[in-house]
Amino acid sequence: MALEIELIFEILWWHFFEYPKKIIKTIKDFLKFSFYYFSIVDLLKTLFAPWKGTVWIKTKRGFDFGEILDVFVSNLISRILGALVRIFIIFFGLIFSAFCLILGFFFFLFWIFSPIIFIILFFYGISKLLF
Repeated sequence: MALEIELIFEILWWHFFEYPKKIIKTIKDFLKFSFYYFSIVDLLKTLFAPWKGTVWIKTKRGFDFGEILDVFVSNLISRILGALVRIFIIFFGLIFSAFCLILGFFFFLFWIFSPIIFIILFFYGISKLLF
């Protein structure tokens, strides 16, 4: 009898203390993965860098206002394009991270309350069979 009680306590300890730690660690791992996969920190650091490193330089000697304006506008467009693409990727990375966090939170709650849910559904099924 003592062995059965000890086994029940071990199962309850595992269900309510050990495995939730693993669930939280898994959620953290998914969040780390999403930040590394989408390179959110690196993209924020290089937000206004030119797209694919494409830059224009002045090639003619002397002062040519048209060429200076062309180089300036081309580099500005390259930086704006780079920022837009990076913001888009950061946005989807943050959405994926939020999705992982929300899904993990709901799984965590489901895991904690699953014994109660199982008992309620068991008695609900019995009552439907009997009545």
